[in-house]
Amino acid sequence: MHDAPVIFALNGSRELGKSIAIDLGIALSEHEERDFEHGEHKTRPLTEVGNRDVYVVHSLQGEEGASANDKLVRLLFFIGALKDAGARRVTAITPYLAYSRKDRRTKPRDPVNSRYTACLFEAVQTDRLVTIEVHNISAFENAFRTCRPEHVSLVRLFAEALVSDLSEGAVSVVSPDAGGNKRAELFRHELERSLGQPVGKAIMDKHRSAGVVSGETFAGGVAGSTSIILDDLISSGGTIVRACKAAREAGATSVIAVAAHAMFDADSLLFGPDGPDQIVVSDTVSLPVDLPPAAREKIGVIEVGPLIAAVVARLNSGEPVSELLPYD
Repeated sequence: MHDAPVIFALNGSRELGKSIAIDLGIALSEHEERDFEHGEHKTRPLTEVGNRDVYVVHSLQGEEGASANDKLVRLLFFIGALKDAGARRVTAITPYLAYSRKDRRTKPRDPVNSRYTACLFEAVQTDRLVTIEVHNISAFENAFRTCRPEHVSLVRLFAEALVSDLSEGAVSVVSPDAGGNKRAELFRHELERSLGQPVGKAIMDKHRSAGVVSGETFAGGVAGSTSIILDDLISSGGTIVRACKAAREAGATSVIAVAAHAMFDADSLLFGPDGPDQIVVSDTVSLPVDLPPAAREKIGVIEVGPLIAAVVARLNSGEPVSELLPYD
């Protein structure tokens, strides 16, 4: 018999935390967050956590009034407070993990921020960290030494959500850069399984230096198909728009952009004439509140709460999480 998990959700992630708790059939645990002068703060649990398994939900994207740094430090301090209060095991659930995009050196003396972030979690004795569609899975898994990393893929959820709209005609999957090719292949396999038909593939060449993106090569067969461009996140929208243009020039009849994390603004290039016909994202990050109606109509949002709840249930019972997730 396993005790029910204790789940907290820090400010900014309360709605997602409530969704997870509801699916688990438990109440979200209460905590206190106080801000002090000069930007300092404290966060403490208001629920007894001694000798309990504790889960903390906090997505680490920067937003107005709370930078990624603010959110990261608040989460780290809260984990430290939970361990000091006697929690048996603390699992951080960070649907979007800040600094995961900087996972390697691309210039001399570059920092590897993803590894430094892992060190910070381990410094406060985080036992496990669960994240969704991290930028580079291998870099994420190899960054930790004492903390157990759990990566949750959404490709199966996306495939199941799209299958009714793709029941007729050819379909292809496009990776907007070489780094995302494995993710795109996993998604393509899930689509083939859901649709019961072959799904084409293509890849876009992409190079980034000093914030400038280049590369025009587009390889693969998308002619006459609905092309789905898959990425871990959409920020400025420039990468997706480049891939949209290339897919249409190669004969795609329509283009859908799919990404876990909606990091774009209301004035993103996504909503211009060269943007995708449809956008599908998850609710790891809230959509901009100032999105115009025409832009909002193009967007479909997939809820991740039920999947995260299933992951938490398995972690809490000791069952394998791998049975919930797709693999090559």
